[in-house]
Amino acid sequence: MNSKRKWIGWTIAIVLITNILTMFGTTSFITSAQGNTVGNFGKLFEIRSQLYKYYDGPINDATLVEGAIKGMTSSLNDPYTVFMNKKEFQDFNVQTQGNYSGVGIQVAAKDSNIVVMDVFDNSPSKKAGIMKNDVIEKVNGTSVSGKDLDKAVSLMKGQENTEVTLTLYRESKGNFDVKVKRQKIDIATVKGEMLQDNVGYIQVSMFDENTAKNFKDQLNKLRSQGMKSLIIDLRDNPGGLLDQCVDMVSNFVPSGKVIVSTVDKYNNKKEYKSKGGDFTNLPLTVLTNGNSASASEIFSGAIRDYKIGTLVGEKTYGKGVVQTILDTGSGTALKVTISKYYTPNGENIHKKGIKPNIEVVYPEELKKAAYDRNKDPQFSKALEIAKSKIK
Repeated sequence: MNSKRKWIGWTIAIVLITNILTMFGTTSFITSAQGNTVGNFGKLFEIRSQLYKYYDGPINDATLVEGAIKGMTSSLNDPYTVFMNKKEFQDFNVQTQGNYSGVGIQVAAKDSNIVVMDVFDNSPSKKAGIMKNDVIEKVNGTSVSGKDLDKAVSLMKGQENTEVTLTLYRESKGNFDVKVKRQKIDIATVKGEMLQDNVGYIQVSMFDENTAKNFKDQLNKLRSQGMKSLIIDLRDNPGGLLDQCVDMVSNFVPSGKVIVSTVDKYNNKKEYKSKGGDFTNLPLTVLTNGNSASASEIFSGAIRDYKIGTLVGEKTYGKGVVQTILDTGSGTALKVTISKYYTPNGENIHKKGIKPNIEVVYPEELKKAAYDRNKDPQFSKALEIAKSKIK
């Protein structure tokens, strides 16, 4: 994986700490990027020394180093800035490539909890009865919360055919345990079908390395079936890879127009422009909700600003920052927030989100039940609008 590939999902982020292994093994100066001596880091040496002097138990310097780095990133209070050890980084790469061995759910940190955002079809979790909006409280007896998202994801993944116990909370049921057998999970991030009256429907669950290609394939397939209007469902899509989002939006935005721009801490600006596509005149209707984040918001922002589609549903999550992956050696990595992004009209939507053109609230009582498209008021409104756009 490109060590500096832009990532705009909700999952993780990291701050670069140079030569921290050396820091624990020597009393030489530590200098900041500005060249100033950082004397406060001497406290780390002092604590390490006291631990070796008094602690009655095994001590491993590599473990101390990892704990110190994770503590530094955590202190930034940025949920997208996290250090990944070797296993965590391997798991992260597997997920962005579209397959892994696990339980088959998509999760997000929400209100300090880890919440199930989606349960994949034919997955072990689906078979075990896990439902969207369930809160994961423990994994194999280990308590987890929103700040432990990466830890929880790592614990749920593992060798195929091994078992993991999840302690869940469901409003209608309270706390309960579910045993799930891990299986090979192929993430189908793009699903499409033809609806009534030549209206196409494509659901995009996240932006992994195959999303743009699979999305284009669905567009071509639906066009061959007579599609005259399209609904794109980005509800509960937490984001993903920036280049995939840009490629996907390019299908609908004329070549050369800015899809999104980023500005870093040094005020360096970079513009990502449309590559052009064959569907610039296709009527669009886009479904969003409070869990449509990051890349989903870049897509929605471009559709809104260029007035090439109608946003239906609820205000998006509000993640207007971009991360990159930094290789820190020995299989570890840093995922760090490096810039803010702006829609074509120059708006940064961080912690604000994007309001739909037509607001339709999804009822709370329906969230507690198994999904039924026939009862989905957001989908029904989107279909009504999509039909009205056909000439």
